[in-house]
Amino acid sequence: MNKSGLVYYNGILAGRVERKKNIYVFTYDQAYLSDPSMPPISLSFPKRSHAFHSEVLFPFFFGLLAEGTNKELQCKTLKIDEADSFTRLLKTVNNTAIGAITVREET
Repeated sequence: MNKSGLVYYNGILAGRVERKKNIYVFTYDQAYLSDPSMPPISLSFPKRSHAFHSEVLFPFFFGLLAEGTNKELQCKTLKIDEADSFTRLLKTVNNTAIGAITVREET
């Protein structure tokens, strides 16, 4: 099942992260990419026009997820499998993220 989320940098749309079957993809939004004043979202995602691909959730996005008791509470409350990091990213990083990056589930 394909799922995706919109990635924001300080409230500005920066790109999209997707899970397509067993591959994760991050692609910058063209307007964000074209604006020289906007920085890359991380050192691991330098600004470029072609997509980034990975067989596992990118470590940068995994690092935005809660751990320990907070992870357990989120999974229990939202009925998310604790092993499903991508769904946790889409459901929780919009409201609980600390820092410039947020992710909103695309519907």
